Amino acid sequence: MLRRNTRLRREYLYRKSLEGKEREFYEKKRKIREALEEGKPIPTELRNEEAALRQEIDLEDEYTAVQKTHIDDEYATASEKDPKILLTTSRDPSQRLVQFVKELKLVFPNATRMNRGSQVISEIIESCRAHEYTDVIFAHEHRGEPDNLVICHLPFGPTAFFELRNVVTRHDIKDKKAMGTMSEAYPHLILDNFSSKLGQRTANILKHLFPVPKPETKRIITFANRSDYISFRHHVYEKHGGPKSVELKEVGPRFELRLYQIILGTVDQQNEAQKEWVLRPYMNTAKKQQVLGA
Repeated sequence: MLRRNTRLRREYLYRKSLEGKEREFYEKKRKIREALEEGKPIPTELRNEEAALRQEIDLEDEYTAVQKTHIDDEYATASEKDPKILLTTSRDPSQRLVQFVKELKLVFPNATRMNRGSQVISEIIESCRAHEYTDVIFAHEHRGEPDNLVICHLPFGPTAFFELRNVVTRHDIKDKKAMGTMSEAYPHLILDNFSSKLGQRTANILKHLFPVPKPETKRIITFANRSDYISFRHHVYEKHGGPKSVELKEVGPRFELRLYQIILGTVDQQNEAQKEWVLRPYMNTAKKQQVLGA
């Protein structure tokens, strides 16, 4: 199994290394296609390759005409089966962190919670690959307060690192009657204001943690981006009579996420994997603050 994973990882990295050449070839075909559609002369630098490029264009269909990247490869089989998630914590977690992870288990369908114990991260990742988990989520804390969430997609990545803020669990709320019942149905997702390229990448990582819901599901999970802080909210709704009489109840938990790093690899490869994006101190200026959306 270890040799197979090494081989698959090597093949994945090789395919990713070819992206530069494929991107250049894609741009050449795009220029030829635009010239033919607009009736303009073929660019001089492409006239020696015109015949081969036109033959490639003639053989394309709606699927092959779109440029593929390693990002497509990461989630290529995501639609074939429901996600299977493992939830765990840092070592020796506090009672508050354990309670938070218990509630996250109910948030993510098909999630399994595991006590970390003395296991190292590489052992957890290998075990999850062997048991065909699609994602691993690590929750960390600082002085008893949940402060970090790491989402690692398997088998090859990516891994997204989020800062956790303003965590309010169901356990924190004294008036339990004011909250809705925790539903285990597959939820509808609302992903608001992830308009930039990095925002779409972040939304892609988050949405693949959830399976496709049924249309009649009355459970809603919202990720709303405001100034690069992603607010998580969890609601259920009920209809009473007419279409305008809808009662919305917050279920909990609630928290804010702030993305600070994405790496092209699993969490156990943090030191050697390529960093796709990192939050830098100089980015905290007024002009560069909005990186996920408008």
